[in-house]
Amino acid sequence: MREIHDVAGRILQGGAITFEEAQRFIELDSWPEVLELASEATRIRERFTGKEVDLCALVNAKSGQCAEDCKFCSQSGHYSTDVSVYPLMNADQIVERARQAKEFGAKRFCIVTATRGLSDRDLPVLCEAVRRVKEEVGILPECSLGFVTDDQLIQLKAAGMTRYNHNLETAESHFPEICTTHTYQDRLNTLKMLRRHGLEICSGGILGLGESRTERLQLAFALAEMEVECAPINVLNPRPGTPLDSAEPPDPMEVIKTIAVFRFILPKSKLELGGGREVNLRDFQSLAFLAGANSLIIGGYLTTQGRQPAQDTQLLKDLGFTV
Repeated sequence: MREIHDVAGRILQGGAITFEEAQRFIELDSWPEVLELASEATRIRERFTGKEVDLCALVNAKSGQCAEDCKFCSQSGHYSTDVSVYPLMNADQIVERARQAKEFGAKRFCIVTATRGLSDRDLPVLCEAVRRVKEEVGILPECSLGFVTDDQLIQLKAAGMTRYNHNLETAESHFPEICTTHTYQDRLNTLKMLRRHGLEICSGGILGLGESRTERLQLAFALAEMEVECAPINVLNPRPGTPLDSAEPPDPMEVIKTIAVFRFILPKSKLELGGGREVNLRDFQSLAFLAGANSLIIGGYLTTQGRQPAQDTQLLKDLGFTV
């Protein structure tokens, strides 16, 4: 398609893709067209972000019994799942996990809690952990702690946190089908709060929540409007006991195509390949990085295991990336 090349050229010159153009691209359904799209997405990625790939590791620092009812999440207290339930780790435990992440090659380390928000009781522990991860381990600490207050962000930032994760998850139009205990606007307000405090925003979503292709685009354009520094792209790995446990995730071509279109929409952001990549992309994981992805979660996710970090770093080196 000549249009793919022309739109990519406009983006390389500092322009932007329109929603209508992105809609035509997201509807492509043959590998030759998707590979052409991926090739142009790679040109955009190389122009704006080069060949460096960020590696990020997570720690599930507080697990289970979350008050929210997100239908994809095995940590929700609304569903009967086999997820482990435990209180907040202490700072020593979190720092030790950060040391392991650094040994694996991670540049960033995200402290995650399965909570609606951050209690004032837990705040000192997390601030200590953030400070020590930065000072003692020498890795960039970020957090994903749900809904937080201005004062909590001020304290976390003072401790050394520079980036905060708060995923929009899906399009505004589809969000009520995924969660009823808070709104899309609640999440958007949190992103705006992060920006006011001068923090980098890490926000993305999950493919395969029953959303349409158009709704995937709506998510991407919302992220572009917020100028997110990092956009995680996860693919649903259905968890037993959740309302989406029998959902059918998108196939590899659909995922690769979506990543490429996201790169057209978010030319300067880190596109972070996250949860569900192993089971859904299977042998196509390398192609995701030839379609615009340039960040990777390694070592495992919140409640599921990933593959060995050495396999991921070797894959990226084979593709010519700087890890």
